[in-house]
Amino acid sequence: MAEELAKGAIEELETYGVEYERIFVPGALEIPLALSLALANGFVGRAGRHRACIALGCVIRGETSHYDVVAKESSAGLHQIAVEHAVPIGNGIMTCENRDQAWERAAVDRRNKGGSAAAACISLMELEQHFSSASRR
Repeated sequence: MAEELAKGAIEELETYGVEYERIFVPGALEIPLALSLALANGFVGRAGRHRACIALGCVIRGETSHYDVVAKESSAGLHQIAVEHAVPIGNGIMTCENRDQAWERAAVDRRNKGGSAAAACISLMELEQHFSSASRR
């Protein structure tokens, strides 16, 4: 699933000529912390090596309530970082009931949620540029 999400995101980024770097983390719950570390170390953000982030992952419902915790906290963590640090984030962490639903949403030739997350991130980067240019006038 992760590779298909990445494939969709990469295709979208390359269409727009956006450079990227892939970073891997153990799971969806670790993505917000990884992004916080990237921000704290000047890797991401206005003055960083990268201006934005695309978070990709898949949380599939299991037999316990762990799904609810991971889905809620990973999304809330990304939202908090985006708002506090004004960093564009394309949220491509899917929450699915089963593998079939996950594949339907991840596949590049189907719903292509990786591509959608990249497109959202690019739109936010353009909006950031617009506001930055407007403030310099």
